[in-house]
Amino acid sequence: MVGTEPVVEAQTANGSAPAPQLISGGHLVAKALKAEGVDTIFTLCGGHIIDIYDGCVDEGIEVIDVRHEQVAAHAADGYARVTGKPGCAVVTAGPGTTDAVTGVANAFRAESPMLLIGGQGALTQHKMGSLQDLPHVDMMAPITKFAATVPDTARTADMVSMAFREAFNGAPGPSFLEIPRDVLDNKVPMDKARVPQAGRYRASTRQAGDPQAVERLADLLAHATKPAILLGSQVWTTRATDSAIELVRTLNIPAFMNGAGRGTLPPGDPHHLQLSRRYAFDNADVIVIVGTPFDFRMGYGRRLSAKATVVQIDLDYRTVGKNRDIDLGIVGDAGLILSAVTAAASGRVDNGATGRKPWLEELHKVEEQARQKRLPQLHSDASPIHPYRLVHEINQFLTEDSIYIGDGGDIVTFSGQVVQPKSPGHWMDPGPLGTLGVGIPFVLAAKHARPDKEVVALFGDGAFSLTGWDFETLVRYNLPFVGIVGNNSSMNQIRYGQAQKYGLARERVGNTLGDVHYDQFAKMLGGHGEEVRDPADIGPALLRARESGLPSLINVWVDPDAYAPGTMNQTMYK
Repeated sequence: MVGTEPVVEAQTANGSAPAPQLISGGHLVAKALKAEGVDTIFTLCGGHIIDIYDGCVDEGIEVIDVRHEQVAAHAADGYARVTGKPGCAVVTAGPGTTDAVTGVANAFRAESPMLLIGGQGALTQHKMGSLQDLPHVDMMAPITKFAATVPDTARTADMVSMAFREAFNGAPGPSFLEIPRDVLDNKVPMDKARVPQAGRYRASTRQAGDPQAVERLADLLAHATKPAILLGSQVWTTRATDSAIELVRTLNIPAFMNGAGRGTLPPGDPHHLQLSRRYAFDNADVIVIVGTPFDFRMGYGRRLSAKATVVQIDLDYRTVGKNRDIDLGIVGDAGLILSAVTAAASGRVDNGATGRKPWLEELHKVEEQARQKRLPQLHSDASPIHPYRLVHEINQFLTEDSIYIGDGGDIVTFSGQVVQPKSPGHWMDPGPLGTLGVGIPFVLAAKHARPDKEVVALFGDGAFSLTGWDFETLVRYNLPFVGIVGNNSSMNQIRYGQAQKYGLARERVGNTLGDVHYDQFAKMLGGHGEEVRDPADIGPALLRARESGLPSLINVWVDPDAYAPGTMNQTMYK
């Protein structure tokens, strides 16, 4: 029965004092997961971990089984992003855990809070060569915030809560726990086990930032004539949407968004800009970077004007000022900091908002020029289909309830310049690790967590192939979505680099795929599938996929010789 405790006989045969209530390690894991608010685990079964399943059944935690452990780990990552709660994946020892490494590494670079639980051989068989025995903790330590072995059944729930606590220390990220089989299967008296209570084993991680630094930023913005702000993934991580909107509208500041920060402002909002970012960063006098590191996506900070006053806000002290000097750094929760800055600036006689009208008008002119330049490609009737036409049709198709997922290289680079989610938290991509194959797992996570939302996913054909068999999992769990494969039978982002470095005679080495009909693949697994070769057919095909009520794949043949500007500008090919 759901919610009941595992028990032994209440009293001895002669009627003496009740025997102690016993509980297994697997049931303690489930209790700790429930205390954290985890309602779903993603898993691929293995003999080392089955007692966790039994505990989850008792605690009312749903067990979703997939076809590859990488999918389970990516789904846990995606679940955390969508819900704001930590995701959890449970995998068996040895190859089960190594298969999940990529998903954990992706969550690590994306600052996504999740817990991976891996099985292990019994402690009594330590170093004896037990089945699937590997040094999991040693492998996971560099790509997690916390990695440990549970040494004793009574410590199981305590260490699960410890792993969650570490996952939210500073910028969030993944934790890993290895639990030996005998630790999971053994039973201990309930009064000997520490079982942390919900809401009582970790503190709030919301830091409001240095008040003096907040006041200084308010002063900088109040006196700026050409400010710009970049709203990065931590704006969504900290659920700072309302605070960010209040800041840019109150102070009349143009805003650009990247990563999970996309959708903070809706398309059409006068402060929402996209195509003029380089111009803005070249000409702004104050630039505020919120929740985005100076990594390759920011040219390691070199894409910001050397003349501008640069401010960086981040959850992680180590990120602030890394790769580029800054004028002001503030460590803390983006929402609390932005709200405090707005309040401080609003208390002034003149916050500078009115004087920034010419600056916004200047940027909107740059935006319109860029948009007009791209219009012929967005409306191209060419066949094979131009990728810009495909992503334009997808953008037109999205609603306020559409969660958009990008999984690919060149094709998703195209989409990043065109597709604009209509609501906050409705954009998902792998993040800075650039992992291909996150698409199907993210669909699984997003649709399961938010069945009220439509999920739309764009795949490169190479990316889909990596985890595509779990399309069947979506069919099995009745999780409909609209999937589009931009199919050019190539790993085109790499192909472009090879052509540039080695010439056209060697551009096709190791990057050319077969002409796979993914629409037929979808049908074979019980989903909806269509093939599109004429750009006029994209919109109607998207609508039919939506109306099918099934997991779907629209196989769109795109021009293999069209490359995204972002692909052509990658520094690795210079």
